[in-house]
Amino acid sequence: MRPYTHKVLYYETDQMSIAHHSNYIRWMEEAKMDFLDQIGFNYAVLEKKGVISPVVSVECHYILSTFFDETVTILVTMREYKGVRLKLHYEMLHPDGRVAAVADSENCFTDRQGKPLAIKRIDPAFHEKLCELAAATED
Repeated sequence: MRPYTHKVLYYETDQMSIAHHSNYIRWMEEAKMDFLDQIGFNYAVLEKKGVISPVVSVECHYILSTFFDETVTILVTMREYKGVRLKLHYEMLHPDGRVAAVADSENCFTDRQGKPLAIKRIDPAFHEKLCELAAATED
């Protein structure tokens, strides 16, 4: 997987040019969308099929600050896929490679009314790809 990069914008920082902690969660969401694109399943296309993916939980551990105009590299890896839930892990790196933050997110797949959806029935190809990636993480 190609890493996702995000350039820290001025409005994302405080008066000391440090990126506000809430932005890391937004960057995770950007990186997740890029991850889905890279595996061939654009989120907008999934939504057109009636699939939405609300966040169930998110956890982020901040290690080092990032600053205005730095490029943060975000590595996304799959933690787990159980047919209705998807867990991803994120490492956010400084330009010099030091870890700025590590995080995990969990999403579920539902219809627009919030009823859980089995991706296997809605999009078998997406399900197979997620199973393939999950199996690769177990090795």
